[in-house]
Amino acid sequence: MNIDLTALPKGWVWTTLSKFITLESGSRPKGGVRSILEGIPSLGGEHLNDEGGFNFEKIKYVPEAYFKSLNKGQIYPDDIIVVKDGATTGKTSFVDSNFPHQHAAVNEHLFIVRVDAKVTFPKYVFYFLFSSKGQKQVLSDFRGATVGGISRNFPLKVTVPIPPLAEQRRIVAKLAVLFTHLDAAVDNLKEAHLQLHRYRQSILKAAFEGALTREWNEEDRKDLREVVQLKEVANLRREKVQPKDSSEKLNFVGLKHIDSGVSILKRWGDASEVKSTKARFYPNDVLYGKLRPYLDKAVIAEMEGICSADILVITADSKMIPRFLVYLLHSHPFMSHGIATSSGITLPRTSWDALGEFTFALPSLTEQKQIISELERHLSVADEIEATLDAEIKRAERLRQSILKQAFSGQLVPQDPNDEPASVLLEKVRDEKERQQPRRRKTIPKSKTPLSGKQMSLPLN
Repeated sequence: MNIDLTALPKGWVWTTLSKFITLESGSRPKGGVRSILEGIPSLGGEHLNDEGGFNFEKIKYVPEAYFKSLNKGQIYPDDIIVVKDGATTGKTSFVDSNFPHQHAAVNEHLFIVRVDAKVTFPKYVFYFLFSSKGQKQVLSDFRGATVGGISRNFPLKVTVPIPPLAEQRRIVAKLAVLFTHLDAAVDNLKEAHLQLHRYRQSILKAAFEGALTREWNEEDRKDLREVVQLKEVANLRREKVQPKDSSEKLNFVGLKHIDSGVSILKRWGDASEVKSTKARFYPNDVLYGKLRPYLDKAVIAEMEGICSADILVITADSKMIPRFLVYLLHSHPFMSHGIATSSGITLPRTSWDALGEFTFALPSLTEQKQIISELERHLSVADEIEATLDAEIKRAERLRQSILKQAFSGQLVPQDPNDEPASVLLEKVRDEKERQQPRRRKTIPKSKTPLSGKQMSLPLN
């Protein structure tokens, strides 16, 4: 990968990450326990959030005896955690003073980057790896397909701009102030997002309880609704297709293409890049994400295509309108059923056999049409608000990356000519490493001359 080594301010130097860090990887947890009262938290890639912190929901715990036996993978303050494989490869978080656990470990899917504080301020390095430029360099080491990852050699491929140590501290202090205000704004936007989700659920609840259509018909529609199981009015489409054997130009839908809580498919990929056999879908089929049902992923298809193995293709029969079906799958009772019927800890999945047992009151087709009309009238307003919130969150992220770009080009804080240049720091560390290296001994081969009748070993200076 070509690294853009732009000119740096006086006293700064470019150097590779490998020159001033040590790298550890975690190990597969053994002997899980149920709570923090019984053991030590063990973190995986799913516990790193998008803001450089941690999410401690659905955490695993390992016995304290196992934790003490580890010779690698124990987390300490100022550690930088990097995901090394899977869909979130490269995601980076920092263990700061707000980390809530006195002891914690990482599993085999994470690297620990430990910085030499004599050269760099640890949080300065974190901010660089968190930046878009740093992430691009980390991911330049990515190898493999969907389940690929980065190797222990990735620090050799990351080139970092190093300012004097004093300036690093000034940069980190300035970033802390700016990001505190930015994070507060983003938190407000996310809270509004959460309120919007609650509003959607309240509207769906009203729809499926008959409240939205009660004024439409003075009769109590509950008495006219038929109690059914989902498998009685919907089916799983089991048609498969091998993209390479098909002459059609098909679209591909993976879980990443489906937004949580949204009923309309907004994006998709090209099936020509897909190698394995996939499920086929057609217009008006409903695509439901069976992996992590709490993500609330269900959309109605408006074109033909194929989808990933973690998506169920569900069709409605003559008693149910497809658009009514997709709204049903977004309802809180159905989501709760999907979560309750899931198996697996790290990657919980439900199944069509389990989902088909979901029981609900099915309105007549006439009332379904009215419910759809009312839902779309209410939810269209929520969609507009959500689009605005999403745009503001993206704008905040662009601003964050713009600030980081200024920080790593020497434009965020003023330089001080009295600061010790970064090159001096690196020289000191290099000299110290050389002193710590064991003295190698060079073997002198036997000679035919009388002066060296024995093999000799001399120290190399």
